Amino acid sequence: MHPQHADDPVRVRTEGRAGHLVLNRPRALNSLTHPMVRTLDATLAAWESDPSVDTVVLFGAGERGLCAGGDIRAIHDDARDGDGRATEAFWWDEYRLNARIARYPKPYVALMDGIVMGGGVGVSAHGGVRLVTERSRVAMPETGIGFVPDVGGTHLLGRAPGELGTYLALTGVAVGAADALLCGLADRFVPSDRLPALVADLAELPAGEAVLRYAAEPDRGELTDARAWIDPCFSADTAEEIVDRLLATGVPAAKEAAETLLAKSPTAVKVTLEAVRRARALGSLEPVLVQEFRVSCAALRGPDLVEGVRAQIVDKDRRPRWSPATLAEVSAPAVAGFFAARDGGDLSFADGADAASGALWHGTGAPAGEGVQGRLP
Repeated sequence: MHPQHADDPVRVRTEGRAGHLVLNRPRALNSLTHPMVRTLDATLAAWESDPSVDTVVLFGAGERGLCAGGDIRAIHDDARDGDGRATEAFWWDEYRLNARIARYPKPYVALMDGIVMGGGVGVSAHGGVRLVTERSRVAMPETGIGFVPDVGGTHLLGRAPGELGTYLALTGVAVGAADALLCGLADRFVPSDRLPALVADLAELPAGEAVLRYAAEPDRGELTDARAWIDPCFSADTAEEIVDRLLATGVPAAKEAAETLLAKSPTAVKVTLEAVRRARALGSLEPVLVQEFRVSCAALRGPDLVEGVRAQIVDKDRRPRWSPATLAEVSAPAVAGFFAARDGGDLSFADGADAASGALWHGTGAPAGEGVQGRLP
């Protein structure tokens, strides 16, 4: 392992029996680059067989959050000006990292403090010990940039109670601690001022014991009561029917959800709805990641991702011109095309596989995130 420097994008260190991974791009809200993904994966692989490391702890540098997602500006530039291969290679390694985290055999403690979005969810919410604070804002906001939840997000949201995951996936709404716990995106609430003491204890104590010393009850969330309109509305067969049901409830929050949904990319909304429902049927994480890789690569070559990032991040005019512009114009065959097998090959989890191999995953071994020893009881 190379010598560490204060400005390394991932700082790797050990404190007692704990290995620390610090995402260290605070000016970019710790957004993930391809080299960061490779560093995380290589370090986790090494620590897996290192008897001196009992627990892994993931942090975000700075005061704003753990991670705002992938480096979406680089993805935009590659989609607009390049051939997409660099982005596909990034996703290949990122999704394999998500699967490694989900099946990690040692406690993997993710401090989901502050903003945790997109790729930030991928490196945290698949872990065995996921901690939120009163500052946590957790979201999969991809439909707002013409993209679809990835990094295993459709797997996580597909498993949320009722239709809460569908609601969060389509609208991109961010949730706080209590609602993250309700949706299965986190395991425990720890007040942010207790995190330093918790981290100190993790250097000496088993993760479960240390976390239970500092865990508390969060303030009440919003989604438990909102299920009265979320579940019946978001269970509709189509995105158009979801909108109609929301507008017909007479509930102000439901009307707001409809307006939020209608501002997103129509193509992304329809593909996301299909992706979440297919993810439920697929069950375990790794085949869902294969599906997400297909969808992401298809989105990379459509018009809405470049336009959405332009409007939200590059020009910041917040006025995306989606194509097609309405839900009614997005056809069922167009949606189905996002899920077709790739000519370049699908994501593989085989040892030694790389982005050029294009080998299919055949589902051997235990599904990611199931049966691992690092989860809280």
